[in-house]
Amino acid sequence: MREIVFDTETTGLSPKDGHRLVEIGCVELVNRVETGRTHHVYFNPNRSMPSEAEAVHGLSAIFLSDKPSFADEAGALLDFIGDAPLVAHNATFDFTFLNAELEQCGLETISLTRMIDTLAIARQRHPGAKHSLDALCSRYGIDRSHRVKHGALLDAQLLSQLYVELTGGRQIGLSLRSEPAAETPSDMCATTNPGWRTSRPVRTPRPHMASEEELLRHKAFIAKLADPLWDSTA
Repeated sequence: MREIVFDTETTGLSPKDGHRLVEIGCVELVNRVETGRTHHVYFNPNRSMPSEAEAVHGLSAIFLSDKPSFADEAGALLDFIGDAPLVAHNATFDFTFLNAELEQCGLETISLTRMIDTLAIARQRHPGAKHSLDALCSRYGIDRSHRVKHGALLDAQLLSQLYVELTGGRQIGLSLRSEPAAETPSDMCATTNPGWRTSRPVRTPRPHMASEEELLRHKAFIAKLADPLWDSTA
């Protein structure tokens, strides 16, 4: 199955306030394995960049001034994602901006039925825990040491690893079930080695009681002790 993990960077929090998409990064997965194919584009938003947004992703209006508009790159983006399910963290945010840009270009928007939200999955699996991308990467041991600022492609690459872990981890391909599911430690043991309980050689139980000869030798040794502390009759 082909899936696209993606992330976006924007000028603000809502298209309704005039904010625009400035970066998108996509990572292709086939059967939950990265293929190496990616799609990454910066967009000129044709508006100013608020300092709060620039502090998050580091993209200035000057840097974006010579980049293509979303309309110029929309076709290539749609060709890359095709009809695959789209995976994002807090996916409603990314879908809202992506569809706002498509609508502004007069293009068909992407159905929300294609949306897979890793934030919702994480909340279900780890209720009460922190669910930011950074926190979840730490939980699953995903290296994010090179993540200084938010970046759409980098975050999509981290998210692709996280998505695999949230949906079964690296053991998913070893499952004997017809439907992929998260493995418990006992499931993984049984899956990787179904005969583990009967493969060990049977060993004769070891004797744990002293033999008659050992008891006599111990008694003779004790008799040689002078004034032992435990002998109150001495």
